Amino acid sequence: MPLTRRSLMDAIAERFGSYRVYDDPTDIDALLTAQSETAYTEAGDHAALATKKNHDALAVQPGVLDVRGCILADVLYLEGVLTGARNRGLPPELIERLEDVVDHGHELTVLLADTVRATATATAQVSSSN
Repeated sequence: MPLTRRSLMDAIAERFGSYRVYDDPTDIDALLTAQSETAYTEAGDHAALATKKNHDALAVQPGVLDVRGCILADVLYLEGVLTGARNRGLPPELIERLEDVVDHGHELTVLLADTVRATATATAQVSSSN
């Protein structure tokens, strides 16, 4: 199914409080591929934009903070999914995968917080050397 049609169908389902589910591995692989292609297409030339915009350490900070906030919100959502999966006795392999994702997500938010702190530290070091 074309991505535009799937996206429209997903948007309609979401508007009515439900989501489409996929049980065919071929459909899942196609969806994952489409998600990746869309993300890379929408990303454009981030390197050139970031090089132009991020003239010092503090200029990096807002973007990193934004990404951390989005990831943290998603990880907390996935914690709820994990709790629901445990409470419903869903397959152990699914629960293990969700645990891995949640743990990794929390680790990523810690790394991003450390990166935000590094922007301020780098700025302080530059200021004190001047």
